[in-house]
Amino acid sequence: MAINESEFNFPEAELVKQTDICKNCKNIVVGKGNINAKILFVGEAPGRNEDEQGFPFVGAAGKNLDKLLHEVGLSLNDIYVANILKCRPPENRNPLPEEIKAHTPWLIKQIREMKPAVVCSLGNYATKFFLANGEVDEMDSQPGITSLHGKVRIMEFEGLKIKLIPLFHPAAIIYNQKLKSLWEADMQIVKKEITNL
Repeated sequence: MAINESEFNFPEAELVKQTDICKNCKNIVVGKGNINAKILFVGEAPGRNEDEQGFPFVGAAGKNLDKLLHEVGLSLNDIYVANILKCRPPENRNPLPEEIKAHTPWLIKQIREMKPAVVCSLGNYATKFFLANGEVDEMDSQPGITSLHGKVRIMEFEGLKIKLIPLFHPAAIIYNQKLKSLWEADMQIVKKEITNL
């Protein structure tokens, strides 16, 4: 198994010890983009393409994310992209609570090192994760993306004051084109928030 360290120091062996899914993945997928960016996009977990290549958002959802970012004048030079899970769940199934718990310290490490001012949570899992302040057992009780997308929430996460902006996952937009106009409107909110940094 290879690891894409992406400027973060990730002790691969520790992550592999903590969860069975990491024993079967080809790559530990840390992140991509500008590590000094003030905006962090966080998704759920790597998919097949991400596991193959070792970078997040390189499949269809990633191409869609790049396109959607470009439409509002953003690129990987302006943001950093990561996932809660650093390894692909088998068959792209939803992450299990114990897997999220095992991977949470690594995302928290990224957040602490980056100190983003804005965090864009992509989809239900990432949104619920942040609303629950990383408490996996509290995720199910959080509202979903449909009611929260595009609404800026100022909050503290791991001692860091952030603006959380929930967004639909780029994969959801591929399968439901009706969400594209909502994404575009939400991205204008993101753009406004980062302009004010």
